[in-house]
Amino acid sequence: MTARTLPRALTAAATALLFLAGGTACSTSGAGADPDRVDVVAAFYPLQYVAERVGGDAVTVTNLAKPGAEPHDLELNPRQVGQVSEAELVFYLKGFQPAVDEAVAQNAADRALDVTTVVPLRDATAGGHDHEHEGADGHAEEEDGGKDPHLWLDPTRLATVADRLAERLGAVDPDRAADYTTRARTLRGELDKLDAEYTAGLKTCQRREIVVSHAAFGYLAERYRLEQIGLTGLTPDTEPAPQRLAEVAREAREHKATTIFFETLVSPKVAETIAAEVGAKTAVLDPVEGLSVDGGGDYLSVMRTNLTTLRTALGCS
Repeated sequence: MTARTLPRALTAAATALLFLAGGTACSTSGAGADPDRVDVVAAFYPLQYVAERVGGDAVTVTNLAKPGAEPHDLELNPRQVGQVSEAELVFYLKGFQPAVDEAVAQNAADRALDVTTVVPLRDATAGGHDHEHEGADGHAEEEDGGKDPHLWLDPTRLATVADRLAERLGAVDPDRAADYTTRARTLRGELDKLDAEYTAGLKTCQRREIVVSHAAFGYLAERYRLEQIGLTGLTPDTEPAPQRLAEVAREAREHKATTIFFETLVSPKVAETIAAEVGAKTAVLDPVEGLSVDGGGDYLSVMRTNLTTLRTALGCS
């Protein structure tokens, strides 16, 4: 056993003893399964994707948010808390999942990479609506003074996160530091290509407003000069007030929106209601918070599907 793996092994043993009494000891299928790999716990899918791409076969990545589950309100079971305790690196976004924040603070504060320390977060705006001329009626006011966590929808920001992860993995595992840097550089190249595809694909469109079920697309809208109109704010399961529904319907008509977007992991009912009222159709615009249970692909393929959907809905040439 190497010097690097010894402290982890001791921690794993201690954690197992803590949970054994309750019958919930961590199994070998999660963090700590392979002593030759760095154990990384990722809080949700986009971070899992980056960790797997940067880490390659030198890491074992455990995703706390399972496919098909909406990650915002993730609750951790004792086994998952044990995985956080055992991990050599926890990769998370503070403020996005309170249960993960608590587990990190209590069990892995010195072994965590918080994405918010890498890339500054945008202010969250109510409904995601950001007209420059508005504000007196509250459209562009910040939503509870919070921050928008969905930075991965800007590929250039995600590339910066990948670079920092490579640095942290190199600090944990110096013998393979150059490999992490090389893989991060490769991923950056692919993300830069994706960014170029979005820039070109959305350059000339008949419309630039996207009506979405929840305001997850602020980074994408900012990067590619779109305007987001959200039925709800950052929390996808919040029911919009009747006043908000009427306001969005009015704006959808004003902008001649042909499509109301909904998501893969939440109900499309509200989007369908607005679409029926304004004579529009519905389509999926995926915030890539997690993969569906039966959905294939990965971050890059889902983002390219989103681009095709946007080009069709916005009448881009």
